[in-house]
Amino acid sequence: MADQTLTNEIKNAVAKRRTFAIISHPDAGKTTLTEKLLLYSGMIQTAGMVRGRKGGKVAVSDWMGMEQERGISITASAMQFPYKNAIINVLDTPGHQDFSEDTYRTLTAADCAIMVIDAAKGVETQTRKLFEVCRLRGIPVMTFMNKMDLPGRDPLELMEEVEQVLGIHSSAINWPVGSGREFVGVVERASQQLILFEKKSVGGAAKAAVEKVPLDSPEAKAHMTDELWEKLRHDMELLEVAGNPYNREEFLKGKVTPVFFASALTNFGVEPFFDAFVDMAPAPGPRPADTPNGEIMIDPVENDFSAYVFKLQANMNPKHRDSTAFMRVCSGRFERDVVVKNVRLNKDLRLSQPHTMLAADRNTLNFAYPGDIVGVINPGVFAIGDTISLKGGFTFKPLPSFQPEIFARVRPKNVEKRKPFDKGVEQMTAEGTVQMLSSWDGLEFFVAAVGRLQFDVLQYRLKAEYGVETVLETLPFQCSAWLVGDPDTFDPPVTVLKTKDRQNRPVILFRTSWDKDYTAKKCPNHQFLDMA
Repeated sequence: MADQTLTNEIKNAVAKRRTFAIISHPDAGKTTLTEKLLLYSGMIQTAGMVRGRKGGKVAVSDWMGMEQERGISITASAMQFPYKNAIINVLDTPGHQDFSEDTYRTLTAADCAIMVIDAAKGVETQTRKLFEVCRLRGIPVMTFMNKMDLPGRDPLELMEEVEQVLGIHSSAINWPVGSGREFVGVVERASQQLILFEKKSVGGAAKAAVEKVPLDSPEAKAHMTDELWEKLRHDMELLEVAGNPYNREEFLKGKVTPVFFASALTNFGVEPFFDAFVDMAPAPGPRPADTPNGEIMIDPVENDFSAYVFKLQANMNPKHRDSTAFMRVCSGRFERDVVVKNVRLNKDLRLSQPHTMLAADRNTLNFAYPGDIVGVINPGVFAIGDTISLKGGFTFKPLPSFQPEIFARVRPKNVEKRKPFDKGVEQMTAEGTVQMLSSWDGLEFFVAAVGRLQFDVLQYRLKAEYGVETVLETLPFQCSAWLVGDPDTFDPPVTVLKTKDRQNRPVILFRTSWDKDYTAKKCPNHQFLDMA
């Protein structure tokens, strides 16, 4: 990249960017935290509560009709906005347990993750699964202990659980003073300041009032009971002696997670957390890619424009039958109407009508930089995982497929609706809403998903977007695996269903996980993969 002015422009843009995903179990407060980031960045004036939606406010980041009805995030949307001196790209990943596949893929586009934990419940299943994907991808994780305004577990106990369950060191950056109704604020450990919060509105619709006082001042003590003061002193001493120190290098390697205590709903501790996030989280860095001669690293500043597609979404605007390909910019500067190479198709393409998103509101885009998420019109030429670059010659690492755990036959109620039905199913398979499997003889097809809600979304969208009502019949299988080895010599000791995925790879469906483990023992010449 010869032009020094352009290089400096990209360098400055990269330094400001923070691209992250928020991971959590359903109802831990992920969408609320996303809303509060918008509130504190000045993008919205009042935050819409996620619950109580009858005629009330709807969260800005949920756009699909079904999400607004149910109050959960189902699709992973991406939003960009300025926060103080940084440019934030937030990937709103679905926390609903059934939505792992889309969530897993979205995590690949993040440089950092914020793990939201409910202080009353601790580490829950979905959080554990998503954390594993972060570990697999080497994504550093910050922890937001939420709902401190409600009765919860002891903070030391929560820290210990994070360490034991997730196998990562935890380092408390701040410490809560009280919990539930007694939650008055947090102590910043580095500055030894007590940050006191005061509610300014019902349901946290407006920013909380903040007052900072030195922890060793009489003023600090006056804000709490003697019992609270003693507990705080005891906890702080214990952390100094036995707690893990925060080390940036260890954090970036994914060895330690900085922990913050707060309440997203009441805005207590939210702004200090966002400020610390901008300070601690990494800017976009180099990414590995494959070439015919081996692996190379693509530098965000030095290399020409490149990106990869991590998500496809159809019909975000019901008035237009359109499909959007979401891509993460990895290097160089993206320009509107640029002609790029799609490496998989070995074809030149013009990226038309690029936009960034704030839920379903599109903003047309002229330029984008590494870390940014760009949505472009997809006339059927992009697939999930595609590498897009100015000159070609390399591909980013393939995105994994995850083993489905629920399977079904699906058909239109009205036979005459077969054409729109086929079109809708084809579109949603391309988007990764469901996986498509065919029987070994190719005469039957099945839909497969990581969780039941994906089937609900399939049926909901077929009806809402394609006008097709469907009948869905689930199959008696609970897990699956990709088969490595000769399928003709595969002789399982239990009843299984042999199928093929869209790439013609053999996928074996098992009735129980016991059947799967038993088959693995009895068929030593074959291997089973949970990810492909």
